[in-house]
Amino acid sequence: MNKRRVRPNWFRIMLLALLVLGASYVNRYIVPTQPKYGVPSPTVTRPPESYVSEAEDFFNQGKLLQSIDSYQQAIIVQPDNPATHVALARVQVWAGQYEEAQTSAEDALLLDGNNALAYGVLAWAQDFQGDTLEAQNNIKRALELDTQNALLYSYYVEILVDANSTGTGPVDAIQLAIDNSNKAVALDPNLIETRRARGYLLEATGNYDKAVEEYQAAIAINGKIADLHLSLGNNFRNLGIYDQAVNEFNAANALNPEDPTPDLYLSRTYATIGEFGKARQYAESAVGNNPTDPNLRGNFGVMLFSDSYWNDAAVQLGYVVNGGVTEDGQQIQALELVPDAPRTAEYYYTYGLVLARLNQCGDALRIAQLILSRIPADEIAAQKAGQINERCQQNLDSPPPTSTEAAPAATDIPAAEETATSTP
Repeated sequence: MNKRRVRPNWFRIMLLALLVLGASYVNRYIVPTQPKYGVPSPTVTRPPESYVSEAEDFFNQGKLLQSIDSYQQAIIVQPDNPATHVALARVQVWAGQYEEAQTSAEDALLLDGNNALAYGVLAWAQDFQGDTLEAQNNIKRALELDTQNALLYSYYVEILVDANSTGTGPVDAIQLAIDNSNKAVALDPNLIETRRARGYLLEATGNYDKAVEEYQAAIAINGKIADLHLSLGNNFRNLGIYDQAVNEFNAANALNPEDPTPDLYLSRTYATIGEFGKARQYAESAVGNNPTDPNLRGNFGVMLFSDSYWNDAAVQLGYVVNGGVTEDGQQIQALELVPDAPRTAEYYYTYGLVLARLNQCGDALRIAQLILSRIPADEIAAQKAGQINERCQQNLDSPPPTSTEAAPAATDIPAAEETATSTP
């Protein structure tokens, strides 16, 4: 009864209450935000606009494959934006991915059937694949939807030029191309496609000096696109300004070293000025970039022949005429000898000439007969066939010394009356 009551320690009580409230707050608001052990952290999704901006930067730097990848990432995040599909298709055309570009443009049209630019890029991609009829239909549809877009008029210029060259365009295709080029320049003279299309038109009409100016204008807008340097180099070569042509082809090579085209053009340019050693080296580099392309093999064979490597030339040209598998397992599809394919004709008659020089006249004469029966209107090829016959007659009259190296036999050369089944 006399025990003294203990007074409560209010400080301790308040401290314990604060600890309880703090633990409750941590448990409710802090712990749920912390990553759980053994469970991967959620990935933060980038906004699609950031991928698009990144893709545009890559394009301006000439990094086309990286640009394509960024656009594809943007589509993964936001697949229902037709503008991104169109932008992707445009870069894919610049990168030479024409079938993929067509698919991307068609995807855009599935999302928006009245997207003028999607029709335009679709037409551009079809033109690069040789489908000039469908390209004309689609570019006309694009211009029905939008009459104020310089890009569409630029695409139409190139399509009209190609349609004229293949005989699938209107009678006044070149005049229409001129008119559309003028419209494109009036609407947007600072668009690379505007300048490229005008240069393409001038080149097709033989105005190489003016074409040079237009391609230079395009390069001034974006100097990181390899295709523009290739086009400028070709026009310098047409003008006989070979040092400038070489500079432009080298610039294209630096921007896109995996593309065999700059090496191919360099080999032809050096051969034109008689530097066959360099021509042979660049032709070999082109083959290294795409070893299954029979055209590159044929070009390499021509350069080997020009540089007096007869046996090696026979090997490379044999792949073009006969097809076959290389020593390292590359399958080569033969090219069919058809009219209006002067480069293929060159491969065939050079093969016949090298076989005649190596005194394999049975096969060489069959090549000559094939040329005269398949492409009799090709004056250069017919002349070379005559030289093959003359060389073999000389071999018959005065047999040359036997070569220490035998060229591969051309046992699969079709007879003149047969129809080859291989396609370019």
